[in-house]
Amino acid sequence: MYSLSPALHFYSCCAALLISFKRTNFNHLIATLLVSLPLLLSAGQAQAQDDKAVAVDQKLDGLRKQITQIQETIEGKAELDDATLSQMKTDALAASTEADNIAKELTPQLTSVQARLAELGTPATGVKETADVVAQRSQLNRDNSALDAQVKLARLLIVEADQLSEQVTTVRRAQLQARLGERSASILAAPFWLQLQAEFPQNARRLRALMSEIGSAASSTPSIVWSALLAGMLTFLLLRIWAGRYLMKLTSTRVPHGRLRRSVHALTLTLLSVATPFLIAELLKLGLRWNSVLSEKTSAFLGNSIGAICFGGFVAGLGYALLSPGRPSWRLLPLHDRVAHRMRHFPAAFASIMVLVWLAESLSTVINTGLSTAVAINCIVALLLGATIAFGLRRASRVWKKVKLEDPDHAVPTPLWLRVVAILLWLALATSAISLLVGYVAFGSFVTKQVSWILVIVSGTYLFAVLVDDVCMLLSSTEPDPNQKNPVLATPQARDQAAVLLSGVGRVVVVLLAIMLLLAPFGEGPAELIHRISQLDDGLAIGEILIRPGSVIQAMMVMVFSFFGLRLLKHWLETRYLPTTKLDSGMQVSAATLFGYAGGVIAVALALSALGIGLERIAWVASALSVGIGFGLQAVVQNFVSGLILLAERPVKVGDWVSLGGVEGDIRRINVRATEIQMGDRSTVIVPNSEFITKTVRNVTHASPLGLVQIKLPLPLDIDAEQARALILQTFIDNNDILATPEPNVQLDGIDNGYLMFNATGFASSPRLAYGVRSTLLFDLLKRLRAADMPISKPNTMMLSTAPAIGGTPLSTPNLPGTPPVSS
Repeated sequence: MYSLSPALHFYSCCAALLISFKRTNFNHLIATLLVSLPLLLSAGQAQAQDDKAVAVDQKLDGLRKQITQIQETIEGKAELDDATLSQMKTDALAASTEADNIAKELTPQLTSVQARLAELGTPATGVKETADVVAQRSQLNRDNSALDAQVKLARLLIVEADQLSEQVTTVRRAQLQARLGERSASILAAPFWLQLQAEFPQNARRLRALMSEIGSAASSTPSIVWSALLAGMLTFLLLRIWAGRYLMKLTSTRVPHGRLRRSVHALTLTLLSVATPFLIAELLKLGLRWNSVLSEKTSAFLGNSIGAICFGGFVAGLGYALLSPGRPSWRLLPLHDRVAHRMRHFPAAFASIMVLVWLAESLSTVINTGLSTAVAINCIVALLLGATIAFGLRRASRVWKKVKLEDPDHAVPTPLWLRVVAILLWLALATSAISLLVGYVAFGSFVTKQVSWILVIVSGTYLFAVLVDDVCMLLSSTEPDPNQKNPVLATPQARDQAAVLLSGVGRVVVVLLAIMLLLAPFGEGPAELIHRISQLDDGLAIGEILIRPGSVIQAMMVMVFSFFGLRLLKHWLETRYLPTTKLDSGMQVSAATLFGYAGGVIAVALALSALGIGLERIAWVASALSVGIGFGLQAVVQNFVSGLILLAERPVKVGDWVSLGGVEGDIRRINVRATEIQMGDRSTVIVPNSEFITKTVRNVTHASPLGLVQIKLPLPLDIDAEQARALILQTFIDNNDILATPEPNVQLDGIDNGYLMFNATGFASSPRLAYGVRSTLLFDLLKRLRAADMPISKPNTMMLSTAPAIGGTPLSTPNLPGTPPVSS
């Protein structure tokens, strides 16, 4: 049915509905509606697809015309200025981006159509297909051809636009090199001033025309309007003063203690310094355009003037905020107070000169001055700007040297890198001044402006880098909510690590933006670099694996959320579910550990899938691991597998009292590689897991965790043995820690050296209680024996007595008779 046109579908359906309405009953009408509805829907869908295809063709044709026009302009013989070339490069990059978006949008549609064609397959020879299948295959073939052609054309336009962008960049660099190498008459020579004098009447006439237009526009505005605008300007100035004081108070009271107060205060000062002149300049522009329509050149001049004033406000506010001459404790830069105080007027002077440079160049372009006048303006403003920078460097150096002489104890030695930077600045300024004086005005002006631009960008980068670092460090000093259960960053170490990581990422972004701005005069502006970064979305091919930034971010997010969810599930198992089961504490720990291992493997597998690496593609990783295992990782893998066996078979578990190779203690944790055993002196021994699998292990608490309490007691031969046995047995029975089952027992081992040897045994609930229970029983038993007047045999002793000395040596005689000691 796709072979019919949309109009034919529509008219046939309408005719079928009318005929059915006249000739049939209501039920037949409903059936006809149900049959005709898919025809109507397919007709509308086909029409929508055709309209979309036409729109895509129109976009591609427009992009092709745009690229062709830029290419023809580039290949023309006319010399283009830098602004035109920059705009052409921007248009080429925009065309490339739009073509890339079209290709990405059409690729899934083409894949879908090809999949449906593959499902239909090729028609079998000699087999007649139904008309519906034939129509669908025909329509899909047409859609496949159209989409394939559009995708190929879009990709071709991407390549052409990128090549055109590189061509424009090459032309811009060539023109920059040619312009920097041009030499005009020296400003110190008479011909230069003669040419300037010859162009003066024409330039003065054009300047008077511009001033006349601005004056006419100003005079056409009513006085009451100008009064209101002046009142607004005064209001803005007063608001600037009030806002500065209010923000200072707000920063002191609302922002947490630390460097964040200083960086936020510096940022607010900079923003206020930009906003105030911008609003005042906009009011002036509004007054000029109140009743007049300015020409295009005059409007452009006013727009450039407002931009220059805002930039000057930014430079002045930034410099004053970094110096902070009135508030040393709020200063971000590590400067001496006297240096900051003496340099307090330099930011405003430097900003004023930069605004003057911008306005002079803009005015020269608007009134279209002659070549000599433009060269003179560039030379004069460049010399003025270079002199201002040199004056600032000289003044800061002199003040710093004076501080070191007067206060050597508190003066910090000048870092080597700062000395190198100062030397390079002096060399650049000297090179610029010499070039300007000998006639290389373009080169000298370019060097001076680049030095100024670098100073502004570095200062702004420092402020924003410090601000990002202070905001991130606030995370490390923020305590988690005590009412929140299981906070993500519960420990100070975790908060410090997160803060340092975020700070590093933020400062890298700030530095990259600064590099983009620094490279802008060389043809690599922000638009070009952003376009190159966007091209990384196509991916980096490593063998058969295509890694894209989006896939990497997606994989990281999957990894983070998977481990976060795994942590929540494991905590739920440990605290909620497993305690409700009949498993002992050791088995609960083992089950939670195994769940953590399995969940970690699943999380890694999901992250690899999100990255585009299927499990079937990591066979080479397994091969590499096998080689590594063969050479050096065999012991690690053996311990890992042994740990899994310990957790699964549980020959030992957490809480067991084990003895292994002279190490005896309680198992506190079974890790992936080793097991932690706590000794009796509270020290911890790390035992590899393979030791528990390959060697003999004594598990005291494995099968029957009962403690045997045994006491061997020698008594004299003449006592009543039955009475002694009953007394000892009653002592065991009366002790609460001795179990009734198995019941205690007292045996007579025999007669040793004339004494009766009684052997009493009982059982405690745990082997760990045996020693303490035995001690308690001995104290109680001795007390009862004394009360029953039953003597305990004395140990064998040896008496030494002094005899007459024979030859000066005393003789000793041993007292051999004795009794055996109390043993256990």
